[in-house]
Amino acid sequence: MLSHSELRRAARILEERCVNFRVDKVIEAREHRVQLTLYGRSGDDAASSKHHVLLCCAPGTGRVSELSRSEKSPEDLLKFAQYLRPRITGSRLRQVSVHAEERQVRLRFEGGEGIFEILLALMGNRSNLYVLDQAGCIRACQRPLEQTRRSMSIGSPWEDPPPVSGSGREPGEDRWKLASDSDYLFAIERHYAQIEERTGLEERSQRVARALRKERKQAQRRLDRVESELSEADDVNRLERAGELLKGSLAAVPSGASEFVARDYSTGEEVAIALDPRLSPQENLKAIFKRYQKLVRRLAKAGAQVEGARERLRELDALDAERTALSEEDAEFAAFFERSVVQALLKKHAPKKPSSVEEIKAPKLPAALRGVASRLLPRRYLSHDGLEIWVGRSDEGNDQLSTRIARGNDLFFHLDGAPGSHVVLRTEGRGDPPSDSLLDASELAVHFSKARNATRADVHIVPIKQVSKPKGAKKGLVMVTGGRSLHLRREPARLKRVLDSRIKE
Repeated sequence: MLSHSELRRAARILEERCVNFRVDKVIEAREHRVQLTLYGRSGDDAASSKHHVLLCCAPGTGRVSELSRSEKSPEDLLKFAQYLRPRITGSRLRQVSVHAEERQVRLRFEGGEGIFEILLALMGNRSNLYVLDQAGCIRACQRPLEQTRRSMSIGSPWEDPPPVSGSGREPGEDRWKLASDSDYLFAIERHYAQIEERTGLEERSQRVARALRKERKQAQRRLDRVESELSEADDVNRLERAGELLKGSLAAVPSGASEFVARDYSTGEEVAIALDPRLSPQENLKAIFKRYQKLVRRLAKAGAQVEGARERLRELDALDAERTALSEEDAEFAAFFERSVVQALLKKHAPKKPSSVEEIKAPKLPAALRGVASRLLPRRYLSHDGLEIWVGRSDEGNDQLSTRIARGNDLFFHLDGAPGSHVVLRTEGRGDPPSDSLLDASELAVHFSKARNATRADVHIVPIKQVSKPKGAKKGLVMVTGGRSLHLRREPARLKRVLDSRIKE
C-alpha cells in the first residue's frame, strides 16, 4: 500500500498530466480495482494522449498507478462499473487532491451528469473506492461498507475516519524517489503487479492443493469400495458349490425347509445350505444361481476398476508432488495451473467466489416484487438520484405494475395518444422527488412508447393513487385523473445513461 508521501506525489503527477482530460473508458476488469482511460492534451501545442489510470483498493496493494496498456473489459459489467460508467464517461477530470493526514485521494469529475468524485481510501484491510455526489454523499462503493466503514451507509455524507493514535499517519518513505515523474506511476504499477502476480500464484497453488485433497479423498473411497467388492470372492465359490450340491440332491430336498445338508462326495464333507422356506426347492436353486451370477458380474466389474482406481490415486499424488516441488521462480509454475487436468479439478472442487461489490441499491428484489410471477416483473432502472424506475413488459405486466405493485407516493408516467409501457417512479415515500429523476422516468416513458423517435413530447405525471382500472377494460388500459404535464425535450445522453443503469434480475 502506498505511503502518504508516495500518494501525494502520485496525485501531483496525475493532476499535472491529466487535469481537463476527458474520461474515455471505465473498466472494472476484476474486483478491488477500476481503470479510467483519460484522453486529452497536456498543453495547447501538445499532441493528444491517453493515460490508463488505475485506482486499486485491494488490502495490501492499494494504489494509484498507470498501466502501459488498457485492461480488457469483461463481457458482463461488474456492479461498480455499472454505476460509475454512465455517470462519468465523457466528463472531465478537474482536480486531484490528497487529504492532509489520511491516505485518501479524490478525483473530481464534471460532466453532463453533474459533479462526481471518486474517493480512494487506503486503510489497509478497510481500503475502499467510493463515489461521492456534489453534496459529498456516498452514492456507491466497490467493497461492502460492512467490511470497510460500518458506521456509514449509502446516501450518507462522507466522514473521515476518527483519529487513532499510532495509526501510521507519518508521511513515510518514497520507495521510487529516484524515478522520474514520467515513469513514477508506471514504477508503482510494476512493483505491485509483481506482488499481485506472486500472491495470485500462491492463492492458486492453495486452491489446487485443496482441490487435490478433495479429489484424492473421493478416489480413495472408490478404491476402498472396489476392494471391498473383491473381498467377496470367497462368496462366489461358496454359492457355486452350494448350487451344484443342491442341484444334485434336488429330489431329496423337502418343501418348506429352511436348510438342507448335502454331502460333497469329492471331499466327504457335509455342507449346510440355507434355503428360503417360502420357495420351492427348484426356486431356491434358481435364487442361489442368480445371486452367484450377480456376484460374478460385480467381481468382474470391480476387477476392471481396481487398477484404474489405483492409477488415479498415483496420478493425483504425482500432480501434488509436482505442485509442491515447483517454486515461483520456475518458468513452469504459472503454466502448471493452466493444464486442462488442473483446470478441471478447480472447476469441480474450487470454483472462484463471486465478486462482492456494493452499489447504490441492494441487489435483493424489493419487497413489492417478491412473489410476483417472473413474466410480470417490470424492467428496473436507476435514476440519476438513485431512485428506481419500473417499466412494464406487457399489457398484463402493465396492469400488475400500475394497479397492484406500485403504491403510496409513486408516480405514474404516460403519453396521451401514444400507447406504450407503463412507467412508475418509486419515490420511496417522498412527495417531491428530484427533477432529474422525473426527467429520467419521462425519457423512459417516451422511449417505450409508440412515439419513441419524437424529439419533444408531453409526458403526463400523476400519483399512482389516481390511477384506476375501469371494470371490463382490456389489458393494459387504465384511467387517470388529475396530475400534471411535463414538456420533455429529448436528451440522447440522458436516455443512454438511464438505459445503461438497468438493474439485472
